[in-house]
Parts: sequence; C-alpha cells; structure tokens
Amino acid sequence: MSALTMPAGAASGSLRRLRALARAELTLLGRNKGVVFTALIVPLTLPFTARQAIGRLELEKLGLSVGTVMLPAAVGFTFLFAVYTSLVNAYVARREELVLKRLRTGELSDPEILTGTALPALGLGLAQALLLCVGCAALLHLGPPKAPHLALLGLLTGLVTSAALAALTSTFTRSAESAQVTALPVVFASMLGSGIMVPTEAMPHRLALICESLPLSPAVRLVRGAWTGHLSAYEALGATATALAWAAVAVFAAKRWFRWEPRR
Repeated sequence: MSALTMPAGAASGSLRRLRALARAELTLLGRNKGVVFTALIVPLTLPFTARQAIGRLELEKLGLSVGTVMLPAAVGFTFLFAVYTSLVNAYVARREELVLKRLRTGELSDPEILTGTALPALGLGLAQALLLCVGCAALLHLGPPKAPHLALLGLLTGLVTSAALAALTSTFTRSAESAQVTALPVVFASMLGSGIMVPTEAMPHRLALICESLPLSPAVRLVRGAWTGHLSAYEALGATATALAWAAVAVFAAKRWFRWEPRR
C-alpha cells in the first residue's frame, strides 16, 4: 500500500508547490507594467500593422492568403513576447533578487522552480494564442483549421521551446534592465526567419531551408499547415519531429546551463 501511495503523495506535493509558486509569480508579473504591456498588447497589434506589407506578397501563387500568413504571425508574436521576452525578464529578476537561491533551500526541486516560474507566462501565452486563432479565423474568414492536431502540436511545442529558450538566455543576461537587449537576437532571428513576418514559402529555396531549422520555425509551420492543409503526412511528421527535437534540446540546455547565482 505504501509503495502505491508514496508516488501519488509525491505528485500531489509537487503540484501543490507548483501552484503556490505560480500564484506568487503571477502576482509579481502583474506588478511589472512594462512586461504586462509587452506581453498583452504587442502580439495583438504587430500582425495587423504588418498586414499592408503582407498584402504585397504574391500569396496566391504560394497557395497562401492574408489570413494564413497573419494567423501564424500572431501566434509567433505570442511565443516571442508573451512568453519568451517576459520570461527572460522574470528569470533574471528573480535570480538577481536571490529569490531563486532561496527557493532552492526549500522543498522545491530545480525543475519545479523553473516550471513554476514559467507557468503564468505559459498560461497567458496559451490563452492569448487561442484567442488570436479564433479572432483571426473569424475576422479573416479562415474558418476552423483543417488539421486541428497540427495547430495543437505547434502551439504546445512553440510555448515549451520559448520558455526553455528564455531560461537559457537568462544565463547570459546580467540584469533585468539588459534582458530586453539580450533577448533581441532570438526575437529578430525568429521574426525574420521563422516564417512570422515573411512565410518561408516566399523565400529562396536555400534561405528557406536554413530558416526552417530555427527553433520556432517548425511550430509556426505546423500552425500555418493546420489552416492551409498543404502539409503532406511526411512534411507534417518532419515538422513535428523537428519541433519536438528543438523543445527537448532547449529544455536540456536550460536545465544544464541555467545560472542560479547572481552575476555580480
């Protein structure tokens, strides 16, 4: 009996600790008005400001439409701003304030600390991405996705990869003030190369092959493919495998090289 109840008790305790940490992190997140503004407003506005530029592309020749470009773009901006940049700031701020160091002296394990800190941003990102998918599908007359499972896979792998990349980026960030600067390379590379601002279908073949290997590219491709229905079974499997591989590599790297001590 005890052998059966111990794992259940351990899981219950872990969930309780994660909820407590996530609740505290959500309170701290709400107090940072700049991060909240970036996380909530930027993903909602950027895709629509880029609509005119998107309309100049010869989308019909690519089998795309304004809607099938803007919807994945909106989701991609959610990955970058609601999750990635906000979590870089959170991890660095908690580390420099010695919050993470104090948490490690208690019952929380290292994975629980990293996960609990990320949960509010992940929840916000998921809710925002779903809202944007529904809104874009309705406003741009896309209708429901042709392959909902691809949309779900794209959302989940993109969120996990974004959070893990944030933890890894925080390792090289000295202060919360410099977090926005150290996050810029990933933000710009993803915006320009992951099919967010410009679909990879519109790029030269060799450039597209390089861009499709970026961390968030397979997640964005899966979301787009969910609405276009253009991904063959082989292409969908390849994009899914690449997305899962990037998520696993990012999580491993974050756990392996995450910095717990302040950078003085």
